[in-house]
Amino acid sequence: MTQILQIITGCLGSAGFALLYNIRGKRFVFAALGGLLATLFYILFGLFMENEILNYFICAVLASLYAEIMARILKTPTTTFIITSLIPLIPGGSLYYTMTGAFSGDFEYFVSKGLYTLGLAGALAAGIIVVVSIVKIVVRKR
Repeated sequence: MTQILQIITGCLGSAGFALLYNIRGKRFVFAALGGLLATLFYILFGLFMENEILNYFICAVLASLYAEIMARILKTPTTTFIITSLIPLIPGGSLYYTMTGAFSGDFEYFVSKGLYTLGLAGALAAGIIVVVSIVKIVVRKR
């Protein structure tokens, strides 16, 4: 039940950012669907793998592929869908704990959580870069 609620809130979070970025019409629906899919992938892959950073990378790759496909179909910039799709995966909790360690003076906790947060954010960035690079190579060859 918690996973279903997490998937729904991932969709609603993406929908909220789609509204914030003035995405309208069917693009809005597909932007929100991207958040739903990213959250769904995160939960499904989390059941099978223990490495959360790898999970983030795979989810970022899949969400970026979705964004590239939808951008081509709806003739919209890819960033419209990449940004809204990856909103649910932003490591906010991990960043919160990093800052808690920093402000409480627990340097060891701060560094460990900080490196972990950087790993998650780097995995998201790497997933996007891999897909965008492959798409550019494929488009140039055509």
